[in-house]
Amino acid sequence: QFPIYERAKVEWSRYQSYPVSPIQAAACGSFGGAIAAAATTPLDVVKTRLMLGSDKNGVPYRNGVDVLKRTMAEEGSGALFRGVQPRVMWISIGGFVFFGAYESYKNVLMNGFY
Repeated sequence: QFPIYERAKVEWSRYQSYPVSPIQAAACGSFGGAIAAAATTPLDVVKTRLMLGSDKNGVPYRNGVDVLKRTMAEEGSGALFRGVQPRVMWISIGGFVFFGAYESYKNVLMNGFY
C-alpha cells in the first residue's frame, strides 16, 4: 500500500507540476489501499481458513500450503478471492482517512498552526 501511495503522489505531483494537496494524497492512499487489498486477498483467505482450523468437512488443515492446495482443488481459484469487494471497499476507505489525516497533520507540523 505505501509504495503505491507514494508513487501515485509523485505521479500526480508531476502531472500537475506542484505537490498534491491532503485531499489528493487521501485519494492516492485510497487507490493504494484498493490495489493492496485486492492483491493480498488470497493470503487473507488462507490465513482465515488456517485460523478456522479445518475445512467444511472437519478435516484439519496442516499449513498454509495445504490450505492453498485443497482450496484450489475443491473450490477453484475463485475461492481465493472470496470477499474481495468488501475488503477492497473497507481498506480503500481506511486508506483515504488515514493518508488524508496524515498529510493534513504533516502540513500543520511543517507549516505551523496558523
